[in-house]
Amino acid sequence: MTTTLQAQQQWQGEARRVAGGIRQRVLEHTIQHNGGYLSQACSAAEMLATLYTKILQLGPVEAPLTPAPFPGVPHKDNPHSFTGAAYNGPKEPALDRFFFSPAHYALPLYATLIEVGRMAPEGLTMFNQDGGTVEMIGAEHSPGIEVTCGSLGQTISQAAGVALVRKRRGETGRIWLFMSDGEFQSGQTWEAMQALAFYQLDNVGIYVDVNRQQCDGLMAKVMAIEPLAGRLEAFGARAFPVDGHDLDALAQPARLQPDGRPLVVLAYTNACQGIELLEARRPNLHYLRFKDEAERSSYATALHRLQVDTLSVAEER
Repeated sequence: MTTTLQAQQQWQGEARRVAGGIRQRVLEHTIQHNGGYLSQACSAAEMLATLYTKILQLGPVEAPLTPAPFPGVPHKDNPHSFTGAAYNGPKEPALDRFFFSPAHYALPLYATLIEVGRMAPEGLTMFNQDGGTVEMIGAEHSPGIEVTCGSLGQTISQAAGVALVRKRRGETGRIWLFMSDGEFQSGQTWEAMQALAFYQLDNVGIYVDVNRQQCDGLMAKVMAIEPLAGRLEAFGARAFPVDGHDLDALAQPARLQPDGRPLVVLAYTNACQGIELLEARRPNLHYLRFKDEAERSSYATALHRLQVDTLSVAEER
């Protein structure tokens, strides 16, 4: 076996382990707390795993593995404020920076950080607690999150501004952004895409979870965004539709040499991937709250199956 093939198999094995761990942790949390953003973990697990195990070039964690309490809002008279960017390492010129846009995906992000060793498992016990930073809807002080996302569609503009500064300074680190497909119903997203293309910010790579779901049901019935790849290309982006659960397909676009255009990977995903029990909830998958104890018990059985599958993946490695 060649060294290249061995390395490929090694990272894919690690990414599969991380993806399985993300689903398992989010499902376990959902069962314990009678609710959670479970479909987001199902759809985004492979994407987040690929980003953190293959694509992102990050330095060591600069934050306490057990998240600190909320230090107060950023202010000139508050020297104690911080952002969650420290969980992604230092802001050095040669290193990447990761911007996380859909704040309601915070639970899958926290699970990812735990799986890759950037946050302690105990951090989830602080989830959605008063005075904490492990917020249900992530903010700029939450682990792994650098800027307040605001309404969906705002983070891309902030990431574009940072990318422009980095390019003008000659910094070689890239800007990576994770988005949800619902953000392409927002006009600000398209204004930001125009700016990215106009300033030739090819140091920006965007991964989009195209799970075609939103809080009110199917995207296509609320406000259709397709053909998304064609629209992005018309705005000057370099768009790549891929299978969002295929690790190699997810990683391949990030290997391409920059060509003057922002890169957008449209990861088409299944919002029930890995937890087939969720299929009964379609088309309302945005947030899962159990109807009764019998349903909670059925998800506990699904969790056991996930744990067995995760153990099998670990043993294969």
